[in-house]
Amino acid sequence: MDIAIIQQIGEAELRFGIFAGVLVIMGLLELVLPRRSLDAPKARRWLTNLAIVVIDSAVLRIFFPILAVGVAAVVSARGWGLFSLVDWPLWLETVLCVILLDMAIYGQHVASHKIPILWQVHKVHHSDRDFDVTTAIRFHPIEIALSMLYKFAVILVLGAGPLSVFLFEVLLNATAMFNHANFRLPLALDAVVRQVLVTPDMHRVHHSVVRRETDSNYGFNLSVWDRMFGTYIPQPGAGHDGMEIGLKEYRDFKPVQLVWSLLLPFKKKDSEK
Repeated sequence: MDIAIIQQIGEAELRFGIFAGVLVIMGLLELVLPRRSLDAPKARRWLTNLAIVVIDSAVLRIFFPILAVGVAAVVSARGWGLFSLVDWPLWLETVLCVILLDMAIYGQHVASHKIPILWQVHKVHHSDRDFDVTTAIRFHPIEIALSMLYKFAVILVLGAGPLSVFLFEVLLNATAMFNHANFRLPLALDAVVRQVLVTPDMHRVHHSVVRRETDSNYGFNLSVWDRMFGTYIPQPGAGHDGMEIGLKEYRDFKPVQLVWSLLLPFKKKDSEK
């Protein structure tokens, strides 16, 4: 898809349409082919998690005059970054940029677990005691803002073009909802898909209350990074039906509350990490 078409349709409108479509499809699959039974009230969880993504979107609109694709357009126009030093075909630069951006997000995710101050905001995502498509959008506004600044820096270093960044953002959003979805992917198909993409069964391990399992399977899109960097665990020790989701110290229903979730990063640090 040419960047001119994206600009003509409207990046925000196009991204929202894809987001809504994937959300509906994953939600329907969860109803028809549920993988696990849920513990917390689903309607309340969905309301809270969807409210968080609305707040996230408002924060980005208020504090960032341009977002990742806009920054990429500026970078491209001014000839900044590594890819400006080479004259490769557009398709090759696009593929390489998407792959490198995905690796960068893997690194960011690892850092969000290893650096205490980042973990304080990232644990809002992990405090969800259930695991379904809305968990994919449950990120604190502070983390969303920090993530956007990080993307800006990576785009600047790479010299990633707007088309590459747009495709990456759409893929990341869609695959995150896919691999957080609570639907049953046939095991044989899962084994094939996870050779390339992170599957729900693969990423669910990352949401286990067991720390060794939480510190694994960081990928959101491509599964290669966890294998490459030694953070891959194929299955949870207790099995997918027996594993506990969330954080050990938040086993009540507080995480389904919107205000509690937004205030969680400012609470006294816990000892789980």
